[in-house]
Amino acid sequence: MTTFAVPVAAPAAPAAAVARRSPLPLTALQKLLLPLGAVLFDVLFYRQGVGLNLALYTLFVVVATLVNLPKHAAAWRSGYFRLLLAGTLLSAGAVLWYGSAAAWLACVASLVMLLGFVNQPHLRLLAFALLTALGSVARVLPGLLPYLRLPSAGVGRWSRTRFYGRLLLAPLAVLVVFHFLFVLANPRYEALAGQVLGGLADWLLALLPAISIPHLLFFLVGLALTAGALVVGPLHFFQDQESRMGEFVRRQRDRVASLGVRRPDFRTLNRKALDLRKEYLAALAVFGLVNVLLLVVNSIDIRWIWFGFVPGPGFDLTQFVHEGTYVLIFSILVAMGIVLWFFRRNLNFYQPGLAALRWGSTVWVVQNAVLVVSVGLRNYYYIQHTGLAYKRIGVYGFLLLTFFGLITVLLKIWQRRSAFALVRLNSLAAYGLLLLLALGNWEIWIARYNLNARFGTLDLGFLLEMPARVLPELAARQQALDGMSRIIVSPPGSYTESTAPPAEARALIQRRFAAWQLNYKRQRTWQSWTAAESEAYHSAVSH
Repeated sequence: MTTFAVPVAAPAAPAAAVARRSPLPLTALQKLLLPLGAVLFDVLFYRQGVGLNLALYTLFVVVATLVNLPKHAAAWRSGYFRLLLAGTLLSAGAVLWYGSAAAWLACVASLVMLLGFVNQPHLRLLAFALLTALGSVARVLPGLLPYLRLPSAGVGRWSRTRFYGRLLLAPLAVLVVFHFLFVLANPRYEALAGQVLGGLADWLLALLPAISIPHLLFFLVGLALTAGALVVGPLHFFQDQESRMGEFVRRQRDRVASLGVRRPDFRTLNRKALDLRKEYLAALAVFGLVNVLLLVVNSIDIRWIWFGFVPGPGFDLTQFVHEGTYVLIFSILVAMGIVLWFFRRNLNFYQPGLAALRWGSTVWVVQNAVLVVSVGLRNYYYIQHTGLAYKRIGVYGFLLLTFFGLITVLLKIWQRRSAFALVRLNSLAAYGLLLLLALGNWEIWIARYNLNARFGTLDLGFLLEMPARVLPELAARQQALDGMSRIIVSPPGSYTESTAPPAEARALIQRRFAAWQLNYKRQRTWQSWTAAESEAYHSAVSH
């Protein structure tokens, strides 16, 4: 019996496997900028502090991104893209001038969100732009791995390799021949060539010991970050999620037993007809009762804190500020959450009691604004009696955001704004506050305020842990130490607190100041250069 073999086609490779084997398409400019950016990252950041290097790398990424953008790209018409572009350049300038933690945080956050708006220009939430940029990096890096593999052998590839080999080696061979001819014919050229080749050999000998596993890993990290910044992997997930969110609350008329609505629901109705009225009565009761309670608290604070507050002997000002501030801030956030909960849906359209509900919640919001002022006064009295610190400045920044958030809650109440609109507006306010903090010379201002003879206690260890550009300010104002009864010299966070008399504290400042002046030229590299520290050094040297 004769059998026939029927050829069976090989099963097609899964799409995921094909995607893993095929590299991500890159333009010629991107193929040039990726290794250039990796080398630039390595030169700027390896074993360096933050300063000029972050500003230069940010400028490199911004210029490369703008050059790669087509003239008619949607990003050019996005107001958020222009805002983040201006914020990135502004924060990069703050890094170049101050080099503070707030400046480099604002610079990195601005750059990442800018890349998110390049990926999806129609986004409106800064948090979604940040997540889009990070998700794009996660998609881009696996697509670039095939470029790191050696090409597979083949006839076409071998012929191409030979062609490019002849194209590159022939001019090099001619150059070598003429080089030896000129060496034999011209002794001055021979000396110059010897100097150049000797310098190149010294550079290679110095480079080889610097190549290590940590250095190689650092270079690969720089290559990955550059690739994630310059190559856009379109990510539509967060844009799709945002497209379902509206700026205003809309009345829900679906899920009823009618074919005239979008999503009819013919199941047995478990909700009562008066459920919305019950929710209205509950909201009215909450706003009424808590308004009365908050009125009592605000009356006490206004009489006690607002006018003529003087802490008496033995008064624990730390507990008064820390515990009171945290509790009051938490109560304000809870109040904002309750308002958002009641005005989330159809209660915005309950006409029989909407006016009373709006006015009751408005009074509550205004009373919470009064509470914000009371918290600010508590923080002010604490600063007035103990001095400035980062957290005390941060409290005022948080209170500004809280006050802005209360204004947006009023917009939600009276304009039926959605929670999406509140998140969008408050995220813009938070970004603006971050830029404001990046532009402040906070360390110098803290040192100038705290070095005052009216303070009996000075945390000198905290001031000495600040950036080195504060040292000239400490040296110029060290006379204020003579009038202080308690000077803490231990660094912040230490388990044991150590104090020193004024003479010893002045000697400690002078030693730190002299060591900084001595080591500035020796240890400071151009990568971590900042204008403020350079200005402080030259001002100290000139005096």
